[in-house]
Amino acid sequence: MDAFARWGSFPPPSATLNIKKTLVPGHPSFHFPMHTDNILDKPIVLALNSAWQIIGHRTVRAAIVALTGGNRDQPPAFGLDIGYASLPNGELNFDRPSHLAPVRWEDWLKLPVRDFDLSISTAKQRVRVPTVIVAANFNKVPMIVPRMSRDAIYERDGGRCQYTGEFVGRHEGNLDHIIPVSRNGATSFENVVWAKTSVNSAKANRLPHEAGLKLIRPPVAPKKIPVSVTIREAKHRDWTHFIKPTPHSHDHR
Repeated sequence: MDAFARWGSFPPPSATLNIKKTLVPGHPSFHFPMHTDNILDKPIVLALNSAWQIIGHRTVRAAIVALTGGNRDQPPAFGLDIGYASLPNGELNFDRPSHLAPVRWEDWLKLPVRDFDLSISTAKQRVRVPTVIVAANFNKVPMIVPRMSRDAIYERDGGRCQYTGEFVGRHEGNLDHIIPVSRNGATSFENVVWAKTSVNSAKANRLPHEAGLKLIRPPVAPKKIPVSVTIREAKHRDWTHFIKPTPHSHDHR
């Protein structure tokens, strides 16, 4: 098992399968409450490396395993206690944390459950749900190959028709298979481009040269990117302090 499997988006099998047991590994006194499965299985926990860089996300259940488990090479993660100060009007300033404190599991159990916290209830107490965890001994940033998707093609081609060079945005363009699927064309980065809808319709199931078209550049598969780039949507308010804002799209139509 590599370190990314432990700290990144993809927990090891023991964290996703054997967790059906009520006991938390390494902490026999703590049981997963059986009536909060909905909260436990929500992927609302952001995972950071020891340099506080994003390396993935986890369900609450898998995050608790990371907080309570570990070994000599990969000690337990820290939960991040995120505090917020009050504004003059009495409301909390969620835009700027008053403190960010890494906390070990034993101390996490002692944290108060605030009005705005999610929590799970055990037979003995309510426990604050962690929203950000920090790896204790992992400082790498995992790299991944972007998944083939409509968004990936749009971003690679910059929203421009790859036959005319015209910027068409999301609403006036769509995916085009250079070699049509009906002619055994693959759905791959090397065979799919962003094209103006009218151009795509006119091309139909023909090859570009058969339709009098020419690509402005050959399509290529994107290079590996940091996993952090793929996490753009905050699944919890606390994530916004770590997710870098992406440039606004030029497509305002």
